[in-house]
Amino acid sequence: MSTCTAPHLADPLADPGLLERYVKQILAAPVYDLAVRTPLQAAPALSALLGNQVLLKREDLQPTFSFKIRGAYNKLVQLSDAQKARGVVTASAGNHAQGVALAARELGIRARIVMPGTTPELKVLGVRSRGAEAVLHGESFPFALAHALQLAESSGCTFVSPFDDPQVIAGQGTVAMEILRQQQGPLDAIFVPVGGGGLIAGVAAYVKYLRPEVRIIGVEPQGSSCLLAALRAGERVVLPSVDGFADGTAVAQVGAYGFEICRDWVDEVITVSNDELCSAIKLIYDDTRSITEPSGALAVAGICKYVASHSLLGQTLVAINSGANINFDSLRYVAERVAAQCVV
Repeated sequence: MSTCTAPHLADPLADPGLLERYVKQILAAPVYDLAVRTPLQAAPALSALLGNQVLLKREDLQPTFSFKIRGAYNKLVQLSDAQKARGVVTASAGNHAQGVALAARELGIRARIVMPGTTPELKVLGVRSRGAEAVLHGESFPFALAHALQLAESSGCTFVSPFDDPQVIAGQGTVAMEILRQQQGPLDAIFVPVGGGGLIAGVAAYVKYLRPEVRIIGVEPQGSSCLLAALRAGERVVLPSVDGFADGTAVAQVGAYGFEICRDWVDEVITVSNDELCSAIKLIYDDTRSITEPSGALAVAGICKYVASHSLLGQTLVAINSGANINFDSLRYVAERVAAQCVV
């Protein structure tokens, strides 16, 4: 298993003041104008299987079926009147796009959203149905990002990063605020899906400030493990390629603001295979009758792998189910991969 341990809390280079600044932003973030407080739901079958109490943070129940609405709204609502009048541009593999589209519609802001040409149709339709302009460009997120930055510069619109922005990170951090309020008893670790690092940065900032004993464990697809690569190198690196199966986390480079937090306050990062993601989608379905997208199942896949490798028993573990935007046709592939694993 690929793992990387970040510095302990006693590291003299770690800056608690950074966490305090983010915690203040998280507490003040007006995300509930649009977002909902999602349940922290017990997963009895998964808990019995693993011998640990597993709780699922159901971010797939947001209005856009993803946590991304939190950061998108927190950014857009704080734009100046002049910025709102000029409009916004963003790049996204789909979930941030839908969050920006909904937030922009509610705030009366024109939004242009660049998405990779490989983006699932469900996510493209989700953007257009919420009144935003969807521009399909490039084969993966890095190409869409470069095009979006060019459009923002040429048009004078404000670029809204899907993860590399303090206000976006603070919006995502409200997930952690809810988790700690919902689970005030034993809590050993929170497993967080990682793409560009906005969610895990917000979660780590809030949790490590208030309950530093709780472990923050990032989970990445093996084919796009940009945070793990950065932690190993001691600096942000650009992956030469990314696997698009977990399209919501197919990012080649972790964000600068997020890495500033993750390098000191994330305890560990693990990677999982596509087959492990398919198995996790089924495990979540068996417990909740809900279907997550591959990126949305990262945390559960990570818990399964982590429990097995560390022989954990009797702990309380939270998995953030980050999204449910998967094309219906893709479910056939997921089911076939799970069946193939059972045969083997």
